[in-house]
Amino acid sequence: MSLVKWAPLNNIENMFDNYVKSLGWPLNGDQELISKDDWAPRVDISETDNELVIKADIPDVRKEDVKVSVEEGVLTIQGEKKQEREESGKKYHRIERYYGNFSRSFTLPSYVDEGKIEASFKNGVLQLHIPKTAQSAHKSIEIKVD
Repeated sequence: MSLVKWAPLNNIENMFDNYVKSLGWPLNGDQELISKDDWAPRVDISETDNELVIKADIPDVRKEDVKVSVEEGVLTIQGEKKQEREESGKKYHRIERYYGNFSRSFTLPSYVDEGKIEASFKNGVLQLHIPKTAQSAHKSIEIKVD
């Protein structure tokens, strides 16, 4: 067993760096804003009386490079955004867009019909329509307080 020196200032520095990354501010000129493993598509999740809708922004990704699956009540969106090959005569000064594998998972509520999920992909936006079951209609029940 080895001893590890406790460095409380490192913990504060890491916490601050994570906060700054979440705001999208550059840390300094030498550090990357977000590492390759930090990226995942941004999503909007909305609900109507009949369905849940998930919209995921996945620009510059081909439909063939995206996989959507449901397993044990968990919906997973995964894929890969491939980096452009460096061309001869072309020199990059800055690369800020994200590349590599990505994955997002969401636990589905029990009142959806997993077998009838529909997906479409257009203009870099993956849209999932997740229908609710007939049993999911919420009833308003008044509770008598004694």
